[in-house]
Amino acid sequence: MSNTDNSVVLVDAYPSSYALAEAFLEQGCAVVRVQSTQDVPRCYQGDFDTRAFSDNIIHRGSLSETVAAVAEHRPVAVIAAGEYGVELADALSEELAVPTNGRLLSPARRNKFLMTETLRAAGLRAARQKLVEDEQTLIDWHREIGGRVVVKPLRSAANDGVTICDTPEESAAALRGILTATTVFSETNTAAVVQEYLVGGEYVVDTVSRDGRHRATDVWKYSKMTVPGVRDRITGGHLIPGDAPVRQAVVDYAHDVLDALGIRHGPAHLEIIVTDEGPCLVEVGARIAGANTPYYAELGAGESQIGWTVQAYLHPERFLAEHRHPYRLQQHVSVSWPTAPQQGKLVSYPLLEVVRGMESFNNTEIFVHPGDSLVRTVDDSTKTMAVGFAHPSAEVVERDFNAICYLDGPGFYDVEQPE
Repeated sequence: MSNTDNSVVLVDAYPSSYALAEAFLEQGCAVVRVQSTQDVPRCYQGDFDTRAFSDNIIHRGSLSETVAAVAEHRPVAVIAAGEYGVELADALSEELAVPTNGRLLSPARRNKFLMTETLRAAGLRAARQKLVEDEQTLIDWHREIGGRVVVKPLRSAANDGVTICDTPEESAAALRGILTATTVFSETNTAAVVQEYLVGGEYVVDTVSRDGRHRATDVWKYSKMTVPGVRDRITGGHLIPGDAPVRQAVVDYAHDVLDALGIRHGPAHLEIIVTDEGPCLVEVGARIAGANTPYYAELGAGESQIGWTVQAYLHPERFLAEHRHPYRLQQHVSVSWPTAPQQGKLVSYPLLEVVRGMESFNNTEIFVHPGDSLVRTVDDSTKTMAVGFAHPSAEVVERDFNAICYLDGPGFYDVEQPE
């Protein structure tokens, strides 16, 4: 058992959220890792060094056994570090009587159908939707509401299985694909949710909460594109200034969503579309944002979910005194996620040095390296890279972001086609 004053438990800490563990370690905390599944889910598989954790506890299905193992460390906090760990984090924190969101609304924080119905019951703007297990039910509902709909798994992430459909026949095909597949968390799909297609700009609100008081740590607006075979592909994110007119309406709605879902403690990641009728939730994750978002938030505003999460749990009085002050941009930041239009063996990125020479270029994160197999980019799990841009001038960042959008295409990828 650790001799440090504070022990913190992170449920499902994997490389995508390791920066949160590092932040607590830097504060002198012992960090305990709890893995919510015996087998590592598909989306998390790969090398991961757990030596920095004071313990690595594998949950084997018995809550009482896991509670007993965690209790030995006398934690001051139990935090979901990954989407799949939300429910176990709720259960452990409630059992250990540390700050908790509780188990009552845990299903609504993971199940996308229950999530939306919970908002509707609270009187918030919520998408029209239907829980579907068979094609005929889906076809009938699509014909009833007409227009474009979105079909998606109930309990997945990273845009896994999310399909935009214009016809009932497309919806039925999307459902077949979902029901014959497993999620990125290696769960079997037994049903799906179909929702109305929301028209408007999509925003991300990342938050941290303590005792039901919420802090919007960073707000982003997505860029999207639609081309044959790929609809509403997210091509980039842009950090919104703290005083932007649309920001307050989106943040106010996000805070109402957190209240409706019982998220009183810890980080959350909300995706919201601003329609003509006002903001409407796409979905929320009761955990820290992925895609290295805290790095880019820190780059632009000098703060992120990570620092605010540490403060919320270790220094709650400071959090409660400071959480209302909006962040201020130190520089403008955009992130580009290029979209590969082809597949094959990647030889090189011939234009990458052009991108690296741009005035606001900051960094690249390469997910598909030369020599790897390249697939067409259709969702978050098939991204090739992320490119960050940062500069005091918004115009310079916008110019360079538009430039990489221009360069992105077949000429951006040197691909060896299979014989």
